[in-house]
Amino acid sequence: MFDVFLVTFPFFALIAAGYAAARRGVLPLEAIPGLNIFVLYFALPCMLYRFGASTPIAELLDASVALAWGSCALLVVGAVVMASRRRIGWNDAAFGALVAAFPNTGFIGVPLLGAILGASSAGPVIIALIFDMVVTSSLCIALSRLDGTNGAARALRQALRGILLNPMPWSILLGALASALRYRPPGPIDRTVSMLADAASPVALFTIGTVLARGALLARGRRRADALHEVLPVVAIKLFVHPLLMIGVARLAMAAGLPLGNSAMVALVLLAALPSASNVSMLAERFGADNGRVARIILWTTVAAFFTFPVVVGWLHPAGAAPN
Repeated sequence: MFDVFLVTFPFFALIAAGYAAARRGVLPLEAIPGLNIFVLYFALPCMLYRFGASTPIAELLDASVALAWGSCALLVVGAVVMASRRRIGWNDAAFGALVAAFPNTGFIGVPLLGAILGASSAGPVIIALIFDMVVTSSLCIALSRLDGTNGAARALRQALRGILLNPMPWSILLGALASALRYRPPGPIDRTVSMLADAASPVALFTIGTVLARGALLARGRRRADALHEVLPVVAIKLFVHPLLMIGVARLAMAAGLPLGNSAMVALVLLAALPSASNVSMLAERFGADNGRVARIILWTTVAAFFTFPVVVGWLHPAGAAPN
């Protein structure tokens, strides 16, 4: 277990550094969008391209991984929406479901699972990321508009437009194409991509901390009792129910004869055990949901995952999740 903490500690330490820098005013809150732009439009796409280009195309097209991950994600979304819709309405229920089902795959999962599982994690990570960006996010955004009249279709179009403008799916697609064609860019371009990809992990983790600090500042003024009542159930679902459900769905898929490998199952369970995706806070703010609640869930899952995630890794150690 201590070896697992040695692997995970630097990742969460960088998040804590970003959080402290923003909360103490060392990094102005106005600078956070610039960090986000660098990560989302430059560094992370290069990392995902490199992941896709170095992964065999068959692993990127693994339908059994997509089916297992997608089934689990939709179950989480459905359960959270059904449990909370009547109390808080469609908008907040939908974004509560999204923050419970969408792990921070891009910023944390890609580098962290790469450090723990090595290259075997690339295929499941990329498949899960694409599914959540395209299906899970679009579904929850459409559900969030059901409080209004004729809003779901418009919201779904906005979500699909956002996907088309998001460089991450395109970088994955280009990487997969490069993998299929066995193409490697010329030396200077390849080194430029590698430099940006190497910068993605530390800058992304630091940026998560700054985004969480900004969210915590936005959430000030809420009554603590209300915050606990609204936040803790979703935190528990994200960090405990989601990975347990994922291992159950994966084992059912394997028992049914689907060609889901043990290493892929381990990667999916570890993805499910990650904290909530930080970009859900921006989506909630954009669509008028309770962003303070969403920001608290993201913050609390990130803090708690420092302790819970290594436990899940240790639990799966006999199944082949030994750190590299």
